[in-house]
Amino acid sequence: MKLSLEALLLLGLAVYVLPAAAAAQTPPTAKKPVGASSPSAAPLPNAPLSTHFPILLLAFGESPSWDVRIGSKGPELLQRQGYPPILLEPGEIAREGTADIWIYHAKDTATSADLSVRLSREACSNSSAATTKYTFKAIVQHSQIGTLQGCARIAAELFPRLPGQTAQGDDDDTDKKKPPALPPITNAKPPVAVAFLTPAGKVVMSRNGVKKIGAPTGTQLALSHDGKRLLYTREDSKSPVLNTIVLYEFDSARSRDLVHGPVGQAAWSPDDSRIAYLSAVNEKSQVWVLQPESPDKAAPFSSQTVTTLAGWVDPHSVLACDSQNAYWLSEDRPTQTVALRDIYGDTFQPKPLDTLRLNPVNPDLLLVSAAESTAPTGAVTDDAGAAHGLFLYELRSKRRTQLTPPDQLAEHGAWSRDGLQVFYTRRNSAATPSIFRILWDGTGIRRYADGSDLAVGE
Repeated sequence: MKLSLEALLLLGLAVYVLPAAAAAQTPPTAKKPVGASSPSAAPLPNAPLSTHFPILLLAFGESPSWDVRIGSKGPELLQRQGYPPILLEPGEIAREGTADIWIYHAKDTATSADLSVRLSREACSNSSAATTKYTFKAIVQHSQIGTLQGCARIAAELFPRLPGQTAQGDDDDTDKKKPPALPPITNAKPPVAVAFLTPAGKVVMSRNGVKKIGAPTGTQLALSHDGKRLLYTREDSKSPVLNTIVLYEFDSARSRDLVHGPVGQAAWSPDDSRIAYLSAVNEKSQVWVLQPESPDKAAPFSSQTVTTLAGWVDPHSVLACDSQNAYWLSEDRPTQTVALRDIYGDTFQPKPLDTLRLNPVNPDLLLVSAAESTAPTGAVTDDAGAAHGLFLYELRSKRRTQLTPPDQLAEHGAWSRDGLQVFYTRRNSAATPSIFRILWDGTGIRRYADGSDLAVGE
């Protein structure tokens, strides 16, 4: 049933209080809702004053870990290990028949997908704390992500109250009520080593605050995971199709050419022992691999024809694309293919200069820098009239969310090593390009430096 505003305002007076036996099962971290009047059970009031289970709950589960916060109006936040948090818009709250079971409905604010939380009053435990018994069993259904099963407990400590607000979220002054907000990200670490292009096109490498010019010009920057070596592509002034992949070492400030020809888009393997790159053979561009100590022994990695190399997925696999598909090419597994149209949807349009980057701690989360199919009103556009932005795509659930604001011309996104931050190039027709940082939940936008095409190392 859908609760009226009047019913919600009476929740503090009509709470269904837990029986003493059930309250004894609550873990030590759970707090009894302020305002509960008696340890004995109280009967449910008759409609229209009926209420649901005590609010200010936390539903949670494992494999991987997840949780849903249920506030005064219903579900307001879904968090999953390895993914940005999802703000929810609470909806209808309904009882399942005459049973002691309630269904909380909500919507994913980013994708409008439906979500429901089914809470039943029954003992529940999880595998990591099998001896701990919780009061509720929880089943979460998200129309894109799927089913999440776990337990729930009273968690009033997760919902700070505003002045004049009761334990159940009521407030005499409705103007003081605020919509749920994303929890702040406090553990994002600034990168130790980065490389970027100055507005004049020079290749700069910075480590621990010390900057060095690695080359007067270059493109396609890639830093090793230890932040000590930089790969870049130097164009051949005599031929538009010939390039040289160069290795620059920060400590010695020395450079050496690794491979020359129709090559580019070099990327370090996870352990920095190998370098993948594109090489055109018989006019077909394919992924090749070399070891930096013996570049003369370079060998093909896959016979699949591709046009862009996104990087390594794991020590034996890389992600590459052509104009139609993304390919997971591997030395020990069959090739997996996903259509770019499924990744891009209708909002974005695949282009040859797009960049795709897998999250360094979650290979299911893809960062895509692409042109928008239709430029939003007031958006900054490139010389061809196209707007560019960054979006996140979850490969398993097919959930797609725009990361950068639609009025920004954002290009060339790159993950930080902790997977919580994205650095990108922001262009403005009236100014030089700048490098910006945004947190993976879309908050914390700030300018980082003048320049473009940032690559992150350690």
